[in-house]
Amino acid sequence: MSQAKTAPKSSQFPWALVVIVVAFILSELIFHLVFGDRKHFLDDAKHEPVPGDYFGIIYKGGFIVPFLMTMAIVTFTFGIERFLTIRKAQGSGSLERFLQTIKSKLHSGDINGALAECNKQKGSVANVVQAGLHKYQEMEKNTEFTLEQKVQNIQQEIEEATSLELPGLQKNLPILATIASVATLVALLGTVLGMIRAFAALATTGSPDPAALAAGISEALINTAIGIGTSAFAIIFYNYFTTTIDGLTYGIDEIGYSIAQTFQATKK
Repeated sequence: MSQAKTAPKSSQFPWALVVIVVAFILSELIFHLVFGDRKHFLDDAKHEPVPGDYFGIIYKGGFIVPFLMTMAIVTFTFGIERFLTIRKAQGSGSLERFLQTIKSKLHSGDINGALAECNKQKGSVANVVQAGLHKYQEMEKNTEFTLEQKVQNIQQEIEEATSLELPGLQKNLPILATIASVATLVALLGTVLGMIRAFAALATTGSPDPAALAAGISEALINTAIGIGTSAFAIIFYNYFTTTIDGLTYGIDEIGYSIAQTFQATKK
């Protein structure tokens, strides 16, 4: 009898929320203590940044900047985390070469050799293939089921192993997708607030205040730049990871079909 499988226990602790909160605190500290340091400005009131000092210029972007910085930090944090997770799922070697080797072993009837390749490759994909190969060997010895039932059991085993191994790969991707949209909107909000300040400076009595006008335009442009940059990276990360996960899923489906068809062809 095959051992009953249980889904791996995933931590219920809201790590994503912790990352977001820590990123916001870090953004506030960087914004006020680094970008807002006195040395980046010409006056104590921090009205005018030192010419060419980008830290002071970013600080003049206003209170929206820390929110955009938070999104940027979260984007890169989850981007790195997803990259490492997916890389681990692929295993220690080339995934394409591994799948081709498994197919070759199947066609030659070397199931033990295929299992050895799974042990060498490791990772979530190899675990799924290994589960299918173990069921393959189990069905070879089984005399109770018909050939059709044996093939169905092998396919079911691979599907169950896939449902246990791969769902975690899409974790945190919805956050990247959300940031890709929200970062642009938050940047637009900062842009609007900056332009309001700029036009308010023009509306002052007498000659317009050049410093206030420059501050408003700076706030608008800084928020726009950070927001668009963050959104662009979030989109790139999200599309890359979803494409990679789709490739993993397709590879597993393909090798699972090969295992089932090989069994059916050799046992007719």
